Parts: sequence; C-alpha cells; structure tokens
Amino acid sequence: MTMTEMKTAKTSGNGLRTVAVIPARYASSRFPGKPLAVLCGKPMIQHVYERVLRTPGLDDVLVATDDSRIEAAVIKFGGKCVMTGECRTGTDRVCQAVRSVNADVVLNVQGDEPLIDPECLGQLLKVFGDAEVQMATLRRKLADGEGSDPNVVKLVCALNGDALYFSRLPIPFLRGQACPLFAHVGVYAYRKPFLEALTAMPSTPLELAESLEQLRVLENGHKIRTVLTAHSSIGVDTPDDLLQAEARMRQLIARGEMG
Repeated sequence: MTMTEMKTAKTSGNGLRTVAVIPARYASSRFPGKPLAVLCGKPMIQHVYERVLRTPGLDDVLVATDDSRIEAAVIKFGGKCVMTGECRTGTDRVCQAVRSVNADVVLNVQGDEPLIDPECLGQLLKVFGDAEVQMATLRRKLADGEGSDPNVVKLVCALNGDALYFSRLPIPFLRGQACPLFAHVGVYAYRKPFLEALTAMPSTPLELAESLEQLRVLENGHKIRTVLTAHSSIGVDTPDDLLQAEARMRQLIARGEMG
C-alpha cells in the first residue's frame, strides 16, 4: 500500500479532527540516533509513521523533532515533519508541534514503537465519543514475570476503566482474592485544550517519585480513561531491543501480517 493509499483509507470515527504526533529525538542516552536505526531496510521512524498512518479515524500524522537529520529522513520517505525547540518531555514536544495545527484530539505515539498496532490506536480514539474523556491511554494484561520489573509500569483502574494509579511496583497487593493485573502501554491521546493545560502544570510529588508523567494528571484531580488491548509491542530503548523488534517484524512479514 502506498502512502497515498494509506492516507485515503481513513474512516471517520467520532467526527473529531484527530492528528497523530510522533515525538522523536536523536540524543538518547541508551541508544543515540535510534529513530534513524535501520530496521528491515527502513529507518525506525518510517516504520512508526507508516503504522500510525493506518489508524482508523485519523486525519493526519506528523513527526515532531528538533534534529535536522530526523527531519531529512522523514521528508525523504514522504512524511510530514514539524521542527520544535528543545523540550523537557515528549509530551511538551507534541504540544509544541500542534500549537498552530487544527485538531480536536491529539494522539501521541512514541518514535520507538515500530510494531505498534493501528487497530488498538483506533480503539483508543473511539473513547473520545464520550464528551467527558479528556485524556486516554492503553493497558494490557500483565504477563508472567513482569510484576517485579520496574520498567513495566503497572496500573489499577475503576470499573469504568478510569485509571486510579500507576506504579513501577506491583499493584494491587493481592492479600485475598485474585483480580486482573494490568500493565500500561505508553500511548496517549488528549483533547487539544487538555494537552495544553497538562504541559502548563508543574511537576508533582508522585510524578517525581515514580518518574511517571501521567501521575501529574491524577495528582491534579483529572481522569485518564484506559482502554484494554491484547496488543503487546516491543519498544526500542537499546540496540538489543532493535534486534528483537527486527526478529518479530520478519516473522510478521513472513506471515503476511506486515508490509
């Protein structure tokens, strides 16, 4: 499928103009230049862009970066890129990128998710049909052995799916009857005015203690709707992760599940 065909394959989900932004920076401490790391013959940022572009109900996709090398790579494969200034977080970069963009809802997908599932992103966007939802994210079932891993963020939810808390520690403590355990998938969507308000909020004690930016939202009394997905991706933080992602991608290509 060509870029043009993917752009015209969209279907309107909830009548809201929705723009996806992929924040990408070159200076990663664990993997410098990782957006440009080659994966099955393409730079990783291109894989992410093409996957996000397939999301149902999406109107546009932008890469947000402050590095001219990433900008050049995006332009070369026919993508759209917005240059930003220096930013404290990826959320700040996304907000800066859409400041003058016509959008009701903004989808934030990290530039190190080359295997992200477009269908789960579409499911995330559907919740904005509820006028009360200002911010949403994804969750999945916690896999065996992940409970004690601080790099896997755990969460607990209200019965309607709104997040109650996120932690790097295992939650909840299972003293009595077992209950479903969930891991956070770090993809977010926001109504644009809420995104702007979020980036203006100062950091909060729990956010700093756990090093989890989403806790700033909860500490300020706001809600985050979570959507359950069966999708489990491979985020690329290190060169070893890149090798795992490439092996998975080659399997998907061989099965005809990925172009």
